[in-house]
Amino acid sequence: MIMAGGSGTRLWPMSRGITPKQLIGLFEGKSLLEIASKRLEGVVSENHRWICTSQKHEEIICKKLGLPTSQLLGEPEPRDTLNAVAFTAAVLQKQDPDAIFAVLTADHIIRPQEEFARCLNIGFDVVEQDQSRFVTFGITPTYPATGYGYVELGEPICGGVRACKRFVEKPDKKSAEEYISSGNFAWNSGMFIFHAGSFLSALERLQPASYAGILQIADAWGTDTQQRVLDKEYPALPKISVDYGMMEPASTDNEISVCTVPMNVEWLDVGSWPSYGDTLDADANGNRSDTKSLHLESKNMLCVSSDKTHAITTIGCEDLVIVHTDDATLVFPASEAQRVKEMHSLVDPELQ
Repeated sequence: MIMAGGSGTRLWPMSRGITPKQLIGLFEGKSLLEIASKRLEGVVSENHRWICTSQKHEEIICKKLGLPTSQLLGEPEPRDTLNAVAFTAAVLQKQDPDAIFAVLTADHIIRPQEEFARCLNIGFDVVEQDQSRFVTFGITPTYPATGYGYVELGEPICGGVRACKRFVEKPDKKSAEEYISSGNFAWNSGMFIFHAGSFLSALERLQPASYAGILQIADAWGTDTQQRVLDKEYPALPKISVDYGMMEPASTDNEISVCTVPMNVEWLDVGSWPSYGDTLDADANGNRSDTKSLHLESKNMLCVSSDKTHAITTIGCEDLVIVHTDDATLVFPASEAQRVKEMHSLVDPELQ
C-alpha cells in the first residue's frame, strides 16, 4: 500500500488541493506516485498494489496508474498515517486472513531500485517467518540530519536484519552526530511491513479508540453500507501518526518483535522546494533549474517552472528559490522553506 494522502503545502504553488505534490509531474513529466508505483516492479504485481488517498483524488490516480477503483482506499478526510495503515490492514485482512502488506510512501526518491527491491523482499520473508514481527526499513545515514527520525539498531536477527531497540524523533545536532559516529543508528524511512491481523491486534491493545472505529468500517466493508459507515466513522478517528501511535509503543510491547532492515540507498524525502532541488544537477555556481534559466553573478539559486519554455533570469542573487506557475509566482530564501506552508494558508482559496 502506497500512502498518497498528503496535501504537500510546502510545495505550493505547484502543489494544490486538486493536484497535490504526489500527483504533479515534477520528474520529466512523471509524478512521485507514478515513480513509487514503478519502483515495485519485480516485487509486487500490479493487482496487489493498493493506494490509500483522499476520495477526491481517486479518479486521477486510477487514470495515472491504470489501477481499478477496487485497489484504492479513499479517505473521507486525512486522519494521519496510523489510520491509513489501520484502514488498509482491516480491508486486506477481511479479504485474506493471512495478508502481509508493505506500507510505502509517495513522496520519496529512492535509488537504486535494485537495493530497494532486495530489502523489500527480505522484509516480506521476515514477517512470513514470524507474524508477530513489525518490519521497519532504516536508511543508512549520510550526515547528522536533525529533520529525520532515527531508529537504533540492536542485535542481528537473520540475513542482515537487526532488532529495533528504540525510535528517536528528530534529535538535536549533537545527538545526531553521536548517532552517526556510533554506527548503530539509521534514518527512519517511514516504510514498514506488517501482518494485517497482527497489526489490528496491536491496534486493539495500544490504540483502542482507533480500533473501535476501524472495526466498524471493516464490518461494513463489502456491504451496501460500506460508504456510509466509512464517511461516518473515519473522520472521527483520533488523528495520530503510525510512528507515535504504533511503532514507538510496539518497540516495548512483549507481544511484538520490531526489527529493521537496513537499506543502503540514496533516499530523498521530497517534502520542500530545497529537497526537490537536491534531485537536480547544479552548475558550477550551485544553481539548479528544471526550466530555462540564466544567471548573472548569482549563486545557489533554485528555479522551477510549470512551463518549461518560461525563462527565469537573475542578477546578483544568492540562496533564493523561485517557483513559477501560470497563476502564481513564489520567491523566498531557501532557509525559509518551512514557511511556504504558512504562505499557502494566506493566499486566496482559488490559489490553494
